[in-house]
Amino acid sequence: AGLVTVRCVTLLRPLKKSAGLVTVRCVTLLRPSSYCWDTTDFTMDKDNHILPKDFPELQNDCFLRAARGEETTCVPVWCMRQAGRYLPEFRESRAGKDFFETCRSPEACCELTLQPLRRFPFDAAIIFSDILVVPQALGMDVQMVPGKGPTFPEPLKEPEDLLRLRTTVDVSAELGYVFKAITLTRHKLEGKVPLIGFTGAPWTLMTYMIEGGGSNTMSKAKRWLYRHPEASHRLLVQLTDVIVEYLLGQVAAGAQALQVFESHAGCLGPAQFNEFALPYLRTIARKVKEKLKEAGLDDVPMIVFAKDGHYALEDLSQSQYEVVGLDWTIDPQAARKRAGGRVSLQGNLDPCALYAPKEKIGEMVKMMLEGFGTQRYIANLGHGLYPDMDPEHVGAFVEAVHSHSRQLCQLK
Repeated sequence: AGLVTVRCVTLLRPLKKSAGLVTVRCVTLLRPSSYCWDTTDFTMDKDNHILPKDFPELQNDCFLRAARGEETTCVPVWCMRQAGRYLPEFRESRAGKDFFETCRSPEACCELTLQPLRRFPFDAAIIFSDILVVPQALGMDVQMVPGKGPTFPEPLKEPEDLLRLRTTVDVSAELGYVFKAITLTRHKLEGKVPLIGFTGAPWTLMTYMIEGGGSNTMSKAKRWLYRHPEASHRLLVQLTDVIVEYLLGQVAAGAQALQVFESHAGCLGPAQFNEFALPYLRTIARKVKEKLKEAGLDDVPMIVFAKDGHYALEDLSQSQYEVVGLDWTIDPQAARKRAGGRVSLQGNLDPCALYAPKEKIGEMVKMMLEGFGTQRYIANLGHGLYPDMDPEHVGAFVEAVHSHSRQLCQLK
C-alpha cells in the first residue's frame, strides 16, 4: 500500500582505547532496497556515556551569524515547537509513552529533535525537552495529563510551601539526561545545523508552580506578587540560580545557542515586569556569559523571547541577549526602530497564518521579510507550531523564507 518496512540496525564497535576512553562508531543501516549508512564516531567514557567532544564541523552557520549580527546571504529560519505533534512521525514515536519519561530518554529526545530536519531545511535544531524539568529538579511533581496539559498535583499555595523545594540542586544529577540528549544530538546532527538549548524564565516557571498548570489570568501567581513580594523574589532568585547552572550545563554538553522563554510576560504590566521578570532575565544573561568565560567554554548567542512583552522591547534590547524574539503583535519596522540596532530580531509570523493557502503564506513571508530586512534577523513564528497544522504548509513557510530572502539579498 505504498508503505516500506525499514529495519534499523545499530552496530557499536570500538575503534580505539586511550586513557580509559573508548571511541565507538555507530553505524545505522537502513534497508530494504538500498543501503544507507549513517556513521558517527563517539568518544565514550568507561561508563559508556558519550562525551561532549570531537563534534562534527558545522556546515551551516547562517543562524549563528545572524544571531551575532554578522552578514548572511539569506535569512535563517527555524520554528518554535518544530519537533511537535503536527508531524505524524512525532505522534507515532510518542504514542502510548509518558511525556516526561520521553524527556528523560536521551535517545528519544535526539530522535524527536532530528525528525523535523529530515523533512525541512531548517537552519537550526532545538533540543526536544520541556521548560518544566526545572521545577522537577527542585523537587516538585509535574505530570503531563492527556487533554489537560502540565499539572502540579501539589502546587505552591503559601510562602511556607517554599520549604518543600530543594535548597540546593545538583543540576548534573537532576538534569543530566538533558545534557546527554544534547551531546548525542550534536553528534547525530553531523554538523548540518547548530543546536539550540533552552529554558523557561523564572517568572514563567513560577506561574506554573503556583497555578498548578496553565491559566488564562495567572491570578494565583500574581496574587503572590502583590501579597508576598519578598517570598516571590526568594523563589525567583532560587529559580534563577538553577537556570544559570542548567544553561551552563547545556553549553558544556554541546548547545551552540540558548533561548530563554518568558512565555507569560503578557500577564504582567510594565511595572511588575520591571520588578519581577526583567532583573532575573538580565541576571541569567550576565551570569551565563561570565561563567562560560570562567569555565573556558565558548560564548554562545542567547535569545530572549518574552511573549506579549512588546512593552519591554527597549529594555530587553539592552539586557545582554544577542537576539530578542518577537510575537506577532508587533510591527516589524516598529520593532526595528525600538530595538535601536542593538540586537538581532527573531520572529514573528502569526502561527495561524500557516492555515492559509501556500501562495498566501509566501506573500505574508515576503511582507515580513521586507519589514524586518534581511540582516540581523532570524525568521520564526510568533509562537510555536500548533498540533493540527499541515506539515506541507510548514515546508512552504521555510521555503518562502529562503527563496524570498535570497532574492532580497541579491537586490542589495
